[in-house]
Amino acid sequence: MATTTTTSKKIPESLGEFTEGFGDVAERYRTLNEKLIESGKKTSKAAVEGYQKSVASYVDFRQQLAEATQLDWVTTVVKAQNDFITEVTAAYTSAVRDVLK
Repeated sequence: MATTTTTSKKIPESLGEFTEGFGDVAERYRTLNEKLIESGKKTSKAAVEGYQKSVASYVDFRQQLAEATQLDWVTTVVKAQNDFITEVTAAYTSAVRDVLK
């Protein structure tokens, strides 16, 4: 005769006992996520500031080189290019700052 064995599993009386700690864990993850987002925003803002300063330095250097040639047409062309670069950079950094708000 074959014997059968049964395994008894302890079933919690309610799901509340099982999921009781999930709320605390979810809150900790939510807090950590908010901290990470803020940290990312600060880092991104610093990167945008650095980019803007780098472009400004580049534009100033180009202008100094153009003026050093003592050729009016070179100075004029470089100034037009620098104005374009400055405007595009201002638009780009403004858009990025709006996204980071």
